[in-house]
Amino acid sequence: MKIAHRTAALLCSFAVAAGVSLAGASAHAEERKDLPEVAVIGTGGTISGVSTNRVSFQDYKSGQLAISKMVDELRPEVNGLADVTTEQFGNKGSSGYSIADYRKLTASVDAALKKNDAVVVTTGTDTMEEFAYWLDLTVRSDKPVVLTGSMRPWTVIGTDAPANLYNAIKLAASRKTKCYGTVVMLNDEIQAAREVRKSNALRMDTFESGRSGVLGAVDQDNIRLNRAPARVQKCGKADWRTPFDLDRIVGRVSAKEKTNEQSKPLPKVEIAYSYQDAGGEAIKAFADGGAKGVVTAGTGAGGISPAMSTARTDAVKKGVTFASTTRTGSGAVYDSTGTTGVIGAEDLSPQKARLLLLLSLAATNDEKLIREWFATLGTAQFTTR
Repeated sequence: MKIAHRTAALLCSFAVAAGVSLAGASAHAEERKDLPEVAVIGTGGTISGVSTNRVSFQDYKSGQLAISKMVDELRPEVNGLADVTTEQFGNKGSSGYSIADYRKLTASVDAALKKNDAVVVTTGTDTMEEFAYWLDLTVRSDKPVVLTGSMRPWTVIGTDAPANLYNAIKLAASRKTKCYGTVVMLNDEIQAAREVRKSNALRMDTFESGRSGVLGAVDQDNIRLNRAPARVQKCGKADWRTPFDLDRIVGRVSAKEKTNEQSKPLPKVEIAYSYQDAGGEAIKAFADGGAKGVVTAGTGAGGISPAMSTARTDAVKKGVTFASTTRTGSGAVYDSTGTTGVIGAEDLSPQKARLLLLLSLAATNDEKLIREWFATLGTAQFTTR
């Protein structure tokens, strides 16, 4: 039973007991019923952390607080924003989740969006950008999905945790990011899943979007959006969704099931980092270890060392597909269709190129089609109509 329905029943009972007219109670219940329905899915991280003391900003245990308790601490204020329900998906640091867990998270978000107007997911910040991009590529609904977390645990002085969660619910309830795909909301700023990145290990303003810039901001009662991801151009069209329907390409995985014999594992994709005089052993080991794809984080515009280049050539002959990125943090590695087995990932970070390559290889072995996906889903540029 939804919270709004429970509220209506309680109001009517109280009204009768107090001699208040049922009409007045029903009117108040209708106000609650008209609120958007937002599901908050908790996965743990610093936002759910408990500190050693009130000033131990880095000394804490993450994943200690239940998402229901955190949301309840925001009441009654959050009650004016939405009819909020909660789901505890997990309670650990973001880097503790596997790709198999990611598949279950997509199933949880998809299921929640069938019953709600929007979803908020709380995560740890270490790999939040990967959580966000995965959901951006795999969630089938165009309803708002908002990720949030914090750089300080819930229980310290000056924590950013409650404000970030409150503002994420506010943004989700506004439904202003419909068709934006997944967005991240921290430090009052709204950022696109594709561009957002963690840029500092400790500062609260760590998340940024490079030269693309933030999408907008939440300023108390004002939600300001200055730009939108390119995929909003396809809002309302069938091809707004990416081709990565996990139920179709790898088999259904229930969010509540531990295993599913009918589902097949996603392909193994690794990242190899280039540097001065880098050896080719990592690429060879990945290929020999069963990797179907490898992302190279290259110098400058994607350059790799001679030894890595030789190892890459050998791996391509064995059927391994490569995506080429830059380790610089900005700029693009453009595709060259004449280089078989090596796809330019433009300005995707190595970790996000890995997710796109992983899902692409799960869906097809057609290199031409994968190149097309990197040129459209991967670059996400606005096009003239």
